[in-house]
Amino acid sequence: MRENDMLEKEEIFSKVLRAGRRTYFFDVRATKADDYYITITESKKFTEADGSFHFKKHKVYLYKEDFAAFTEILEEMTSYVLNHKGEEVISERHQKDFKKEYASDKIEDDELPSTSSFTDIEFDDI
Repeated sequence: MRENDMLEKEEIFSKVLRAGRRTYFFDVRATKADDYYITITESKKFTEADGSFHFKKHKVYLYKEDFAAFTEILEEMTSYVLNHKGEEVISERHQKDFKKEYASDKIEDDELPSTSSFTDIEFDDI
């Protein structure tokens, strides 16, 4: 068994945050020297056209010596976002009735560029 696999098995404490198609796993783990560190894993579910699915995972390892600075910056960043944009989620993905500010500035068909200015390219030409 690889060393990394052994480290991953030493799980001490865990919490899970489910957020739509994303899931966040917060785990306290132990090193071989029995010191603790945190892993934060983001797992995203992707569904294929045929109905099958797969997950993509991204992991962050956070060690004790970085806790204070990490916490300070995370608090500063979250406060900045909430102070400037509030807690309401504003995005097309999260709100079905979301309208972009520029939606009223639609381009009319007669304003679109002519397709005669495009060059036809065949893949055999490349």
